[in-house]
Amino acid sequence: MRPRISSPRAATAGLATVILCAVASCSRDSDTLSPAPPNDDPIVFADDYGSYATFQAFLGSKVDAVAVVTDEKYVGTSALLVTVPGPGDPSGTYAGGAFTTSLARQLTGYDALTFWAKASMPAVLDVAGLGNDNTGTSKYEAQWDEIPLTTTWTKFVVPIPLPEKLVSEQGLFFFAEGPENGMGYQIWFDEIRFEKLGTISSPRPSMTTKTVGTFVGASVSLEGTRTLFDVGGTDELIEHSPGYFTFTSSADTVATVTDGVIHVVGDGSATITGKLGPVDATGVVTVTATTPPANAPPTPTVPAANVISLFSNAYSNVPVDTWSANWPDMADVADAQFAGNDVKVYTSLIYAGIEFTTQTIDATTMTHFHLDVWAPTGTNFKVKLVDFGANGVYSGGDDREYELTFNAGSTPAFVAGTWVGLEIPLANFVGLTTRAHLAQLILSSDDARTAYVDNVYFHK
Repeated sequence: MRPRISSPRAATAGLATVILCAVASCSRDSDTLSPAPPNDDPIVFADDYGSYATFQAFLGSKVDAVAVVTDEKYVGTSALLVTVPGPGDPSGTYAGGAFTTSLARQLTGYDALTFWAKASMPAVLDVAGLGNDNTGTSKYEAQWDEIPLTTTWTKFVVPIPLPEKLVSEQGLFFFAEGPENGMGYQIWFDEIRFEKLGTISSPRPSMTTKTVGTFVGASVSLEGTRTLFDVGGTDELIEHSPGYFTFTSSADTVATVTDGVIHVVGDGSATITGKLGPVDATGVVTVTATTPPANAPPTPTVPAANVISLFSNAYSNVPVDTWSANWPDMADVADAQFAGNDVKVYTSLIYAGIEFTTQTIDATTMTHFHLDVWAPTGTNFKVKLVDFGANGVYSGGDDREYELTFNAGSTPAFVAGTWVGLEIPLANFVGLTTRAHLAQLILSSDDARTAYVDNVYFHK
């Protein structure tokens, strides 16, 4: 329910006490005051919003998707109606948002978020959960994906992975849903609350096993943390933030973990394991770190008037949509700085897609393509340029592309352990017969899994 306002009589009595103390110079012994009780209100919505709770729509969602209605409810006098927009709806591409509270709640006494829901047609709700406070900094998000909805009121249970973490939580409930079968529809929610059920058992935590090649000073986010629970005899998989886990590093001199982020502090290798409370999680992250180059590559000297730059401190850069595309490519990229110079750092590099499709590049008057690269290990480095043709569309029938491989015997040569300036005549990309609509640069290697890249530009 909403915050209660005291009665006029109580307010008047309080005012009289204040006036009397002001006249009589009353003093107040703060040592006798009791601390304010924690806000452990379990209600998110039950006929009305719980204490200090409000709804905030997610970016890009239908802003007015949620409304309180009285003509349909599970119990009581009202429920929440969610209008999921259909394809092409100008008000938003989906319905979604977070129910948050301005006064953080202590939820350690509960083991689940529960809610009742029904829909205007059988559907699968994309996601619902807790711990998202719509700030982008949530530490304890937990969600259930692909929730089956029917046209009959049904109770759903989202286990809290580790209740002891929710000492001060502002993210109460969130959901997101798009059109089903090419159409919009309606969802009703009611009795959204936190409960102590006692029917949630057998937690089986896990995290994604991966090997990360990185550099000293980098930070790596842990991914794929999840827990399978037995909920009243049925297994339910909850995806959740790494903040619910306690992590251990096999070598603190190489890597430490804070709030679900690996901090690389030294050369060498370390394995990161996790626990959910006392239960070991399956999966392990292996981090191998190398010392970055001691200095930056040489500053380019080509006059700016003769350059189209994608990335360099020496020039104004044209727009680049992404330095690691989501087709998906197979690399991780991070921004770093050495000796005051910005660089792109690729780790776990197999191939990385750099895209500038929104504003393609006309390099017909350019003669060379340049980039500086430093890799701690590896014998080869590959560069591919892709032109989308006059229609500006990938795979539109007029695309052209060509890839070059550089090694110790090529011209220019690639050698690990030193900054290499790959100064490449565009004529060497023999299959790239058009250059008026360049849209992609693809970097790859057979064995250089970490690469620092700088000064990426075309010139004449």
